[in-house]
Amino acid sequence: MYRIGELAQLCEVKTDTLRFYEKHGLLSPSSRTDSGYRIYTENDAERLRFILRAKAVGFTLAEITELLSIELDKSNWACADVKGLVDDKLANVEAKIAELNHFQLSLQRLSQACCGGPESAEHCSILEALESSTDNIRCENHSHTHDDEQFTKNCQNKAVSKNSKEK
Repeated sequence: MYRIGELAQLCEVKTDTLRFYEKHGLLSPSSRTDSGYRIYTENDAERLRFILRAKAVGFTLAEITELLSIELDKSNWACADVKGLVDDKLANVEAKIAELNHFQLSLQRLSQACCGGPESAEHCSILEALESSTDNIRCENHSHTHDDEQFTKNCQNKAVSKNSKEK
């Protein structure tokens, strides 16, 4: 039998976490002492470990609630049901990764198009790209010190070409 602080320490979480899970119906003490202290059993500790492992792999509280309902009534569920939940979660994670990769590429392009120099931001390529309705990012007319040599050469060539036309 564990008091709330003991169970929290055993599972390396805060007592507030246990109260939060209790408030959301994921965990409840098996009993209370006459003075109102929460008492948890080893089964409660296992349930908490299940919750923490599910949380660690990215499941939301709602998804954990669903997994717990399956866990409590395994005979009325198929393994395919559980796999379906995991596959749905995996698809969501893959979509988020694709979105983050898109953000990364877009931010890299914005960063590489800008010299980052002390010049006025009146003609900042980043601001211009964000203001425009196109996906094209024009290079600034300043020297570049980026690792991407080809991109830098292209930017410098465009700048030289632009300067030649202006003269």
